[in-house]
Amino acid sequence: MTTMSVAQAVAARKSVRAFTDQPVDLAVVEELLKEAAWAPSGGNLQPWRVWLLAGEDLAAFKARVVELRDEFPMGQGPEYDIYPPDLWEPYRTRRFENGQQLYAAIDIPREDRAARIGQFGKNFEFFGAPVAFLVGIERKMGPPQWSDVGMFLQSFMLLATERGLGTCAQEAWTSWHQVAYEMIDIPEDVMIFCGMAIGYEDTAHPINNWRSERADASEWIHRAEVRR
Repeated sequence: MTTMSVAQAVAARKSVRAFTDQPVDLAVVEELLKEAAWAPSGGNLQPWRVWLLAGEDLAAFKARVVELRDEFPMGQGPEYDIYPPDLWEPYRTRRFENGQQLYAAIDIPREDRAARIGQFGKNFEFFGAPVAFLVGIERKMGPPQWSDVGMFLQSFMLLATERGLGTCAQEAWTSWHQVAYEMIDIPEDVMIFCGMAIGYEDTAHPINNWRSERADASEWIHRAEVRR
């Protein structure tokens, strides 16, 4: 295994939305999760909770979602707002352009609503990944602990990148939280934050040849001038 620098892993990581059927050793994923747990955590609370899915369990979980997709093509409804309501600039434009570029990469025109819904629905197949997990956090936790979960997830994704694995963090899974509670022994006081797809990237798929852009640093780096 070739060792990556942290900078290389950060530069290489992307959201993979098409995977090969090459199996992934679940023990490797568990090892990466344990390593990711060294992520910063205020007060060392370590508020993340993870439920792994693979093999027949993953297949059964996805099959239940498929059963309900005709009735709920966009999911059964989220438990939290993935984006703030009435998103403002520049964030509204960034989100709009991101979606436009994603669908353009796979030749889906804006007016083809059915194709767009179909592509969005691949979220709920974990994009064909052979291993996945759901991440939760206890409902009584606050924004600082949600930040801890984010740092844990980023650590996991960078470690997976170093191992040659592709990942996709999917907040969209909050829209199927009811199925998660129905099929998995998740306590009611834990909120599902997101899912994570894990596998080997299908490098031939055009959706993986597109990558979202980043704003110029001048838009968000500010040299503070302290009032005296």
